[in-house]
Amino acid sequence: MLNRTVMYAKQHTPNSMRVVVRRTMLEAHNARLRLTVPVVSHCEYVNIYHCAVRKTASQWVKALFSDPIVYRHSGLPTYDPRFYNWSHPQVCPRDRVALSLFFSRQRFDAIPKPDSHRAFFVLRDPRDMVVSSYFSTRKSHAPMGDIPKVRAVLQEKPFKDGMLYLIDHLAKKGTFKALRSWATAPDTGVVRLFRYEDLTGPRQTEQVDQLMRHCGIVIPQRELTTLLSRYSFSEMNNRKGAGEVSHYRKGRPGDWRNHFDDDIQDAFAKATGNLIDLLGYTADAESTDLRAGNRV
Repeated sequence: MLNRTVMYAKQHTPNSMRVVVRRTMLEAHNARLRLTVPVVSHCEYVNIYHCAVRKTASQWVKALFSDPIVYRHSGLPTYDPRFYNWSHPQVCPRDRVALSLFFSRQRFDAIPKPDSHRAFFVLRDPRDMVVSSYFSTRKSHAPMGDIPKVRAVLQEKPFKDGMLYLIDHLAKKGTFKALRSWATAPDTGVVRLFRYEDLTGPRQTEQVDQLMRHCGIVIPQRELTTLLSRYSFSEMNNRKGAGEVSHYRKGRPGDWRNHFDDDIQDAFAKATGNLIDLLGYTADAESTDLRAGNRV
């Protein structure tokens, strides 16, 4: 009953109202951090930028960087430009972590930024992204942007036709092109690529530690373990109800193999070209080293 109530609220609350609520909640959260959490070490960078495409655990990354443990060891509260209509001249005020910038690399490079900054981009096997996007768009994602329009189409079509439609839709939106732009960009040392599969897999502690250190944030091992256990996918699914109202669903690498048939695979290959190989994924979804710059 609770899951149904939450789902109904998500689907029927106007987007403008949700934006106001999220902005108010974010500012209240940051105010509590400043008042109650002593900062033991300050990040050396003025801004940190989290860049991504959708369905790459952006909500999970947001939860990590919004946690008091990260604030204690960075002194940087979070900021989501989407809730402020992108009005700040540098996208994000000084001394903040800018969250969930759904930008191509070209757009990110073009925005004004302080000299002292770090950025990271989270990528994921695009086939798993398609599957995750299908289920969240059809059922659980809040109705913002083009979600209501796409949802209506997916709910009318059988699964296979819906997947074919969604692959074409994502291609037209530039999702696959954005992934390609980050994978082919030169390595400057300021921006680093991280895999969803590594950040959430068996090497999670090592990978998240590398991510934080890239951002100038050093978290003691014991606190890092606490942080990751607090935001494990199983824990977040227990809170939200996986598959019903959860934004995380399974999050299992390689789940695409349970949903792709030959026709879907062919459509995906036509829409993405050599993207799978470029990103370092193989045909059976096993992860390899990043082949472009900014290696993890």
